[in-house]
Amino acid sequence: MAASMFRRCLIAAVKVKRLSPSFSAKRWLLSTAYSDTKAWEAREKEPKNLAVLANNMDRTYERNFPVSSLMMSQFIDNISCSEEVAQAEYYLYKFRHSPNCWYLRDWTIHSWIRQCLKYGARDKALYTLKNKVHYGIFPDNFTFNLLLDSYLKDEDLKSACSVVEDVMLQEAFDVSSTQILSLYALGSYLATTPQLTVSEERAFGASLLICGLKLDNSIGLTAQLLGNTLLGKVELQKGIFAVFKGMPLLWTRGYLGRALAVMESVAASPGEVKLPKDSLDFVNDALQQLSSTSSDSSGEESDKEEEQKVETADEEDQAERDRLSEYESRFKELIGQLEAQGKVDSEASFQSLVTTLAKQQLPSTEKPDLDIYESLLSTWEAERRMLIQREQDMWRKADEENRQRMIARADL
Repeated sequence: MAASMFRRCLIAAVKVKRLSPSFSAKRWLLSTAYSDTKAWEAREKEPKNLAVLANNMDRTYERNFPVSSLMMSQFIDNISCSEEVAQAEYYLYKFRHSPNCWYLRDWTIHSWIRQCLKYGARDKALYTLKNKVHYGIFPDNFTFNLLLDSYLKDEDLKSACSVVEDVMLQEAFDVSSTQILSLYALGSYLATTPQLTVSEERAFGASLLICGLKLDNSIGLTAQLLGNTLLGKVELQKGIFAVFKGMPLLWTRGYLGRALAVMESVAASPGEVKLPKDSLDFVNDALQQLSSTSSDSSGEESDKEEEQKVETADEEDQAERDRLSEYESRFKELIGQLEAQGKVDSEASFQSLVTTLAKQQLPSTEKPDLDIYESLLSTWEAERRMLIQREQDMWRKADEENRQRMIARADL
């Protein structure tokens, strides 16, 4: 009887361990201290009635007056449920299309992301981030990290990579924690062998390349190799204009050549830098796919979009496509060199490399981030108080001018 009871308790304990978030959460991602809201919630706030604020903003817009950034900030800060998140999204859109659109405060953007996470509206945060032109959502690194980490811990890798794309578009890979989280998201998603569209390949490749340029090691070089390969695929399929349009990328042709240049640099390096075999296989598969596509479409006419391009640009794009066989033969040569030098890592994958990076180095990046965040909170609070004082002074001045006008009318 006792043995039977012990077995049942043991099974129950195993089930709890499997299902409980406290056991299953990836503790080597950002800690709970990083996403803790105590410091943020402890700041001085102005309790406001959202219905009154909404009415005031509507009346202000109707009179063609600009809504102040302070009023927008107060509205976001006083959200208390998911329904009010949707209401705030509307006013963020209105504010972005108003004369004061340039003055959306950094702390308001941070508050918006935090409120979305707090009230289960993370999809709203991502939507406004993806449509930043219409909402003005340009987060700082700390805010990016909160949203990115939230998706990673829920293993929503596709959405996490979507956040990384916006980090890339803002060219915000300068902070170590953002680099590590981004590479982990990209490497983990790539390991699932997703079927990417051409536009997704471009964004994914650009994210890998620009983030990889920040690291001068096996991980950084592998990211550059993969990024250049994906961009090279887009270049050969759609032309160079399709690669750099809307992206912080070089418009110079030859992205596949740059991928091979990464392999050359590793082969020429005297150090212990290696490239994982799965990433080299990825490059080989891409070259094979391009070769197959090129032979299948050799007799087909170009589509209307291609026909509308400038003739010289078409010739230059075609010249790059004609180099595909040269790239394939050069790739085989470089593979032979790397294998002969023992610089092909058959045991590690790109995913395992970025996972190890996150485990070993991410915890040490938290304290500098938190110190910067604490400083930002002080700066934001000082700026907020200055805006409150300025608004009060303006109201007093307006009241005084109105009183003077009333006295002047009475004297008449």
